[in-house]
Amino acid sequence: PIVIITQEDPVAAKLVENLARPGGNITGLTRLTSELSGKRLELLREAFVGIMRVGILTGSGEPQANAGDYEAAARAFNVTILPMNISGPKPDLESAFQAAVRGGAKAVIVNRDAVTASYLKQVAEQAIKHRLPSMNEDRAYVEAGGLMSYGTNDAAQFRRAAYYVNRILKGAKPADLPVEQPTKFELVINLKTAKQIGLTIPPNVLARADKVIR
Repeated sequence: PIVIITQEDPVAAKLVENLARPGGNITGLTRLTSELSGKRLELLREAFVGIMRVGILTGSGEPQANAGDYEAAARAFNVTILPMNISGPKPDLESAFQAAVRGGAKAVIVNRDAVTASYLKQVAEQAIKHRLPSMNEDRAYVEAGGLMSYGTNDAAQFRRAAYYVNRILKGAKPADLPVEQPTKFELVINLKTAKQIGLTIPPNVLARADKVIR
């Protein structure tokens, strides 16, 4: 039996037949990362009114594909998306941010992938250096110095995974345990970073934060 915890779309990845009845030896939890893309862009624009060009930072090697998750929301908000790529053995963050600034980016959304997750502190430092508000799906980014994040709480996901392990050890079959989608999401804001950039978070956005780093 396998319990997944942070899988984006187990059906698309062909790990399970469907969420309600996985059908094999795999079950667990999903993260709904892509589905929250529009909400991240909305929160960023609500916090910083007037942002019309936003960079999407990715380390996957397919910047356009990753930026695609934001395209529908970008059209609705009349925002232009600027794909940024830092893939490769030695990601060039400085060049990626400089190119975004030259392209008129006024904020950056950081995709969570293997590359960006390895350089959270450096990404946050570049965003501060170029005075760009930044958003991530993972609170670890904000704890590393990033400005904002909105997404699932991985620690809560891990704790919930113990429920599945317990059920399976007591005889339940993974095929019969529905894959859960998260229902609670958290907004995390780093006020120290906002001060460094010279930004003020609007009270209505700050009031909705689940965690504020001061």
